[in-house]
Amino acid sequence: MCVSRIQRLMMAIVLGLVLFLGLTSNVNFAIGLQIFVIIMLSIWAITNFCPSIWVLKKILPPCEWEK
Repeated sequence: MCVSRIQRLMMAIVLGLVLFLGLTSNVNFAIGLQIFVIIMLSIWAITNFCPSIWVLKKILPPCEWEK
């Protein structure tokens, strides 16, 4: 797996966790986690810097989309 795919899977897992927590009695934690995701995506959109991709690039290889 490569960096971009892992980052997308992580985002899907976090959003699924937010949905699960929102449906159970942990609504406050779900809202907090959702606000965190919104802030991180806003930072990525405004500055073109994604902290999770930055960390993952130190561990995993970049994606080679041409192959």
